[in-house]
Amino acid sequence: MFGREQLPTKSTDELLAMRRAGLVVAQLLAAVADAVRDGITTGELDDVAAEVIARNGARSNFLGYHGFPGVICTSVNQQVVHGIPGEQVLHTGDVLSVDGGAIVDGWHGDSAISLVVGGPDHGQPQDLALIEATRESMWAGIGGFREGRGVYELGGDIEDSVHAAATGYREAGLDLDFEIVDGYTGHGIGREMHMEPTVFNERVSAKGPRVRTGATVAIEPMVTLGTFETEELDDGWTVVTLDGSRAAHWEHTVACTPGGLWVLTAQDGGAAELAAHGLPFAPLAD
Repeated sequence: MFGREQLPTKSTDELLAMRRAGLVVAQLLAAVADAVRDGITTGELDDVAAEVIARNGARSNFLGYHGFPGVICTSVNQQVVHGIPGEQVLHTGDVLSVDGGAIVDGWHGDSAISLVVGGPDHGQPQDLALIEATRESMWAGIGGFREGRGVYELGGDIEDSVHAAATGYREAGLDLDFEIVDGYTGHGIGREMHMEPTVFNERVSAKGPRVRTGATVAIEPMVTLGTFETEELDDGWTVVTLDGSRAAHWEHTVACTPGGLWVLTAQDGGAAELAAHGLPFAPLAD
């Protein structure tokens, strides 16, 4: 199961270039989130993303990737990842996950968010819990990405966070459970969008390559309200839960820097969330 994967490091100049790509991705996702409303199509959201890419002189790393036809992935309700933007109409209360990326000067950024169409006031309690638990598990993984650790160990951090969230919600009276989607992981990132190493979302026996200063990965948990099992639709892309349960997906591109962490796809570099989680914020710019 575990090969001899590598986790290469980047120079300061290379991290700065990745930050430029990450900022485009942050703008893209913010613009798409702002455009989400009842009655809009996922294709119209793709147009919003394309405009941000063009305005910044960047390139999409999704469009044309193994033939993918969109600038972003738009996954709705039981769709976990890789949903193709098109004629699907969004409705108030839907759970929408948006995954987007950009290339600037040959360097990649990759990030994803999940939200409720119409805003949190229109979300079911279980859906809001799912989105928040998935987001928190991403930050648990980010917090574990520190020098000297094995990168596979992040899977245990993410899994523990998901299980703790489920326990907390049940103790608060919300009848739910979470499952981590099987077979999908985070990844290394740099000159390519998907590189070694694998960044697991569950605990595994191996520790993996050691994290060093200058390393970059994309951490992206995918969690459901039902089964961990999925299938791919006939379009060759869209992944859905087997039982029709709703799913959420969060992702950030992160760098291990001297003294801490720099979230390359967060508008503020991760400053606010890292502080909230008691984690060291160590940007090289901004």
